[in-house]
Amino acid sequence: MARVTSAGRFNVLRLPVLLVLTLGLAGLGLSRQPPVDRDLFEGRGDIGKVKLPGSAAFDPDRKEWRLSASGENVWGKEDAFYFAWRKVSGDLSLTADVGFVGAGKNPHRKAGWMVRQGLDADAPYAGVSVHGDGLITLHYRKEKGGTTKDVRAALKGPATVRLERHGDVFAVSVAKPGEEFQPMAALTVKLTDPVHAGLFACSHEADVSETATFSKVSFGNVPPKPGRKRVQETSLEVLAIDTGERKVVYRARQKFEAPNWSPDGKLFYFNQGGAIYTLPVKGGTPTKLDTGDAVGCNNDHGLSPDGKWLAISHNIKGASQISVLPSTGGAPRRLTFAKEASYWHGWSPDGKTLAYCAQRNKEFDIYTIPVDGGEEKRLTTAKGLDDGPDYSPDGKHIYFNSDRSGAMKIWRMNADGTDQRQVTDDAEYVDWFPHPSPGGKWLVFLSYDKGVKGHPANQDVVLRIMPLAGGRPRVLATLFGGQGTINVPSWSPDSKRVAFVSYLPVVP
Repeated sequence: MARVTSAGRFNVLRLPVLLVLTLGLAGLGLSRQPPVDRDLFEGRGDIGKVKLPGSAAFDPDRKEWRLSASGENVWGKEDAFYFAWRKVSGDLSLTADVGFVGAGKNPHRKAGWMVRQGLDADAPYAGVSVHGDGLITLHYRKEKGGTTKDVRAALKGPATVRLERHGDVFAVSVAKPGEEFQPMAALTVKLTDPVHAGLFACSHEADVSETATFSKVSFGNVPPKPGRKRVQETSLEVLAIDTGERKVVYRARQKFEAPNWSPDGKLFYFNQGGAIYTLPVKGGTPTKLDTGDAVGCNNDHGLSPDGKWLAISHNIKGASQISVLPSTGGAPRRLTFAKEASYWHGWSPDGKTLAYCAQRNKEFDIYTIPVDGGEEKRLTTAKGLDDGPDYSPDGKHIYFNSDRSGAMKIWRMNADGTDQRQVTDDAEYVDWFPHPSPGGKWLVFLSYDKGVKGHPANQDVVLRIMPLAGGRPRVLATLFGGQGTINVPSWSPDSKRVAFVSYLPVVP
């Protein structure tokens, strides 16, 4: 897997910056500014109520920036810190190695990159912080005077951090020395151009000044261009359940969805452009699977427990139907024949039954059907939408999502449809597509913010996990995704990892 860089996305300024400034910045869409102490930044100064004035300087021998700062915190509803900034418009890619001088007084002293709506203490912003104790966070304030929130990285410093802005979406990635960049988090913060983008530092102690160092600094910018349209960049990621670390296996500037993990652990299956593709788990080039006359395949597909068969959902005369074909490719055998849509979601552990969501008489419910063919069986009858059925590994239960309680939540029933019970109930999210782990310990699912209707793509979402035996869910990953992210079973055979897709709205 190639190291993820900003090449092809952004014009990049690398330190020392004197050469770049003398060459001229017109090609980057930035107005030329006279260099100030070899300064990449137009302005420098304290933000908010600061007792001890801060400073910034560039060391040409070390090729690093040093920011000295006090400030009570970058948190809550107002901030106090030191900021070295450039006023820019458009997409950004900001990269640096961040460190500190000395042991420091407060382990929560912090430094990093920030993109800020303005210089007011309560301005909206998004940033990446490296703390004195190694904690790395994406932190943000979505509206002026609002409360700061954050997402914590699985990795700790020392590390290289990158903050990207793609329109309204901010993404952070992290790389340990000599290793690949790992996605950390992505979410939406709506800022109006121009913005103030630059390096910041905060001691987390009003009466103490601390010094942060920034090396290998890179400031990339794609200015706005009238008529330019964004494209969806899709990444197939693998997330380790025990550590939370994420790795990109495959990335393309086109839409693909819903990775399945083959039972032998060797391949991913996903849909793209109405076809099914396979990809080695270690990465590489996708291969189009022969699905015979089955075209218009959507993101509801999956493998039999023995890995020999693939269930697909595909378009026939304007409605999705379910067929089964060899996992190596071949002629499909159709199983559903209703005029209304059917969407596959689960395969029983004994390999004999498929579970799916289907519309019948304008109602969406959960159905099962024998793999060898036969009559379908309706399992749910509640008004509203029941969707996303997947079997527990012992075959005794089916997990699904339903809005029968007034909000979309995860439910569980016996495999024959009896004893239907609600599993999740927290008010912060609406929940979709539950997937029990092969080992029977965990349940992973997709959650949107509570106000989102349906399961659209290109949304702020989280992957959450909870014990299959019951308990409170916790967030595994924060990303920009939604429809297609994890519609179908995507656990690794050993239950240690899950595969999913995330999106970014990039400029070509």
